[in-house]
Amino acid sequence: MARSTPDHALPPTVDACCQGHSQHRHDPSPDHSHDHSHGHEHPHAHAAPAGAPPVAAPPGTRASGFRIDAMDCPTEETLIRGKLAGMDGVAALDFNLMQRVLTVHHTLASTAPVIEAIASLGMKAEPLSDDGAAAVAEPPKPWWPLALAGAAAVAAEVAEWFALGTPYLPAALALATVLIAGLGVYRKGWIALRNGNLNINALMSIAVTGAMLIGQWPEAAMVMALFALAERIEAASLDRARNAVRGLMAMTPEQATVLQPDGGWQAVAARTVPVGATVRLRPGERVALDGRVTRGQSALDQAPITGESVPLDKGPGDPLYAGSINQSGELEYTVTAPADDSTLARIIHAVEAAQGSRAPTQRFVDQFARIYTPAVFAIAVAVAVVPPLAMGGDWLAWIYKALVLLVIACPCALVISTPVTIVSGLAAAARRGILVKGGVYLEQGHRLTWLALDKTGTLTHGKPAQTDMALLAEDVPQARAIAASLAARSDHPVSRAVATAAQADGVAALDVRDFEAVPGQGVRGTVGGVAYSLGNHRMIHELGACSPALEARLEAIERQGKTIVLLAALPGDGHSARALALFGVADTVRESSRQAIAQLHALGVRTLMLSGDNSHTAAAIGQAVGIDEARGNQLPQDKADALASLAGQAHARGGKVGMVGDGINDAPALARADIGFAMGAAGTDTAIETADVALMDDDLRKIPTFVRLSRRTASILRQNIALALGIKAVFLALTVMGMGTMWMAVFADMGASLLVVFNGLRLTRRG
Repeated sequence: MARSTPDHALPPTVDACCQGHSQHRHDPSPDHSHDHSHGHEHPHAHAAPAGAPPVAAPPGTRASGFRIDAMDCPTEETLIRGKLAGMDGVAALDFNLMQRVLTVHHTLASTAPVIEAIASLGMKAEPLSDDGAAAVAEPPKPWWPLALAGAAAVAAEVAEWFALGTPYLPAALALATVLIAGLGVYRKGWIALRNGNLNINALMSIAVTGAMLIGQWPEAAMVMALFALAERIEAASLDRARNAVRGLMAMTPEQATVLQPDGGWQAVAARTVPVGATVRLRPGERVALDGRVTRGQSALDQAPITGESVPLDKGPGDPLYAGSINQSGELEYTVTAPADDSTLARIIHAVEAAQGSRAPTQRFVDQFARIYTPAVFAIAVAVAVVPPLAMGGDWLAWIYKALVLLVIACPCALVISTPVTIVSGLAAAARRGILVKGGVYLEQGHRLTWLALDKTGTLTHGKPAQTDMALLAEDVPQARAIAASLAARSDHPVSRAVATAAQADGVAALDVRDFEAVPGQGVRGTVGGVAYSLGNHRMIHELGACSPALEARLEAIERQGKTIVLLAALPGDGHSARALALFGVADTVRESSRQAIAQLHALGVRTLMLSGDNSHTAAAIGQAVGIDEARGNQLPQDKADALASLAGQAHARGGKVGMVGDGINDAPALARADIGFAMGAAGTDTAIETADVALMDDDLRKIPTFVRLSRRTASILRQNIALALGIKAVFLALTVMGMGTMWMAVFADMGASLLVVFNGLRLTRRG
């Protein structure tokens, strides 16, 4: 990801192999773990079967993934959980209803018992292959039986209305409707009842059977036909939500034009192209695999990855992302990742995994649903029995009311409202180049009140240039060469500026030995048998080598918003430490940073910059971008302490705190934040693995976009819960007052489900 390293000048540098890439990166701070997880669980996207949301597996178990096409909503999840939870050898279950995937963590020698148990529930479990694909899904069901059942139900109503062949003709037409549209419902209902579960199929079966037993034939027929129709529409709507994320994968072509050993070019399946192969990309084609340009110049549209609609110029050495569109010139590039590990594939895996993590609202809804159905069922039994026994009411009339209540008793609309909304929000964020690692972060974003930001590579371009250079000791003419040689061993942007300027001026590099990093200060090394230190203002004070005259000189440079880099000879052999050379380095502020800060302020989010640079530089950069508060001289632990203090204030008012940083070097601060944001343009794989929210380019304006999307998501969640509960409450009242009918109850139940699904899908719209 973008190197927004801690801002102390010349941080320590060690070589670390960046996960998922063949090239090496430098981790500027060995004290901060590469696998930082922000204090939350961020399992690797491939820890569980592909396509399944990975979870923290119990020790000693293995994970097996299954695609279950019949697992459409929480009713099936409850059945499966009840069947498998107590099975010997099964340690944990993880459900992804939106992708119809079940992950079983187990110690079984074979998964056959799991498949058989699911089959006993009337569902077929297809084991996922290594690439996440299951067996070919069943073809879509034809619509003509549903149309026939609907016609029979309408005919039953007409026959009853005009007294045509009553009661035999309405009864026959009703039975025909139930046989055509309801056998599957009865089968599922019986399985549910046999397993002690009152799901919608069980409740509907009881209600329709009861209606037929009391002679309400047309009502039973219409209820079953409407229920079947609503189920089909709901399934189609949920498929649209499921495909919101998967549609991204369609952006990668199935074939790539690969250079052959004989020098020719051949189109081959992208999935078979190995890392290191050379691929040709013509104008207008989509990039099939992640790679790095080796020849040619062109502009590419990277919107599927970064959300940035403006094409970016690409040339030799620049990265390419699978799914990007080549606008003009022809390119050749070397493949850097296989097809199933491309940046786009990893985004999709991460978003699918995020679907499995329940947001706070979803957990509340799930708990509420466990109470709601039994409570309404008990009310229905009381309605059927108490009035006739206690008040002499008509048995058939009150039984009918009880049957209507049974139809309303299923909380499907309420339960499905949250995952559909969250998945739609995750998909909408991904299309904007914002990768959110879980519904909890998408939901918390609307409560963000403070945002802390790293400086280098975050607010600034992270590519500073040397602006000042002065030798402080005439007896060490090689001071600049020594400083450049030490700086060349670090990959921090400030040190790179010193090394690059020396190289441009033809300064020869010297041999460095005993190189080591000093966290928060700089680096040390031995050149020509003498030990030197190259670092920041703090370093020269720690060495006791800063005279009043030098201090005044340093402050004058720092007040210009520049970062100071000093070369000092370390004490030894009877002499004390002394400063040998100073360098001034300046970074440039991103224009997008100013706009992002302004947008955050407009949203009511306050901002704080935490920089390892001196306070003068921090103040200058903070003022340039409009930051509310800028703090300099911040060590990694200082940043974490600042976040802890902010979090305490924000939580007391019901708010949340975010942190934007590297994801590696800012690990303590990111861990303390409620939401950790990582800049992700360079090193996207690390951003995906470590961040709560990864910005797939270096545009901070995506954070205000995230906050706005989070607020829309929270609003739609509230709307959906209000719709689901409000519609149920209205029809419960109508039923108790004798104004509700069974077909109205079906509309109340399935209609509410459709409303919340369509409402949630509004998040997938662009804008």
